[in-house]
Amino acid sequence: MIFKKFWSAIRGQLNKLANVFWEADPIAQMRYEYDKAVEELKEGRVGLEQYRGLVEKVTRQVQAGEKQAAKLKAQAQAYLKANDRETAAKFALELKKVQANVAENRSQLAMHETAYENHLKKIKHANKKLADVKEKIEKYDSELKMSEAEAEIAKLAESFDFNVTTDFGQLEQVIQSKIDRNKGTARVAADLSSEGIASIEAEEAMESVMAEDALSELEVELGLKTPATAPQAAVEKQLGPAAVEVEVES
Repeated sequence: MIFKKFWSAIRGQLNKLANVFWEADPIAQMRYEYDKAVEELKEGRVGLEQYRGLVEKVTRQVQAGEKQAAKLKAQAQAYLKANDRETAAKFALELKKVQANVAENRSQLAMHETAYENHLKKIKHANKKLADVKEKIEKYDSELKMSEAEAEIAKLAESFDFNVTTDFGQLEQVIQSKIDRNKGTARVAADLSSEGIASIEAEEAMESVMAEDALSELEVELGLKTPATAPQAAVEKQLGPAAVEVEVES
């Protein structure tokens, strides 16, 4: 009783383990069963070939018996024509034995031919079934891989959700914060760069006026211009208001 329970427990665990392997990769299991069936079918084909050899042997025996019977019949007829009934009777008796043997062989041949055709039909049917099974295995394999890919895509789509509660959502917030800080830094730099522009522009204008005055003085010195033809604005800039008044009084 204890041994029976122990054995039942072992069988249960083995069955559980077998189910684990069975469900782990069902496509591989189907291919294994398919390959095993193919091997069995190959063995069946070898057996059918051997059986066909037997059929061919019986066929040859029937053909040989028919030839022998025809020969014996011709010999018996020849001796009858020669009025040698004793010899003709011997050939007739031998002919009867051969004809009985031929009839037996024909019966065996018909039985073997029927059996062969039945086995051949079964093997052809098994071949067709195996082809269908192979097609189903390929179909199931493709569908299983596709469903696994769809499941993985669904998981990825869920993990790639840019929700604030997900890792990607939090990372997106960090990136946006950095972008905002960078934009702020650039704006501050732009605002600061506008300071002092007016004084710079004034200084540049002053330098331009001074350059023009210097050029006018050079032209007067070279005799290209007279002081009277020199630009009034340049003179005012050089002498100032007081100098203008003194020049008028004189």
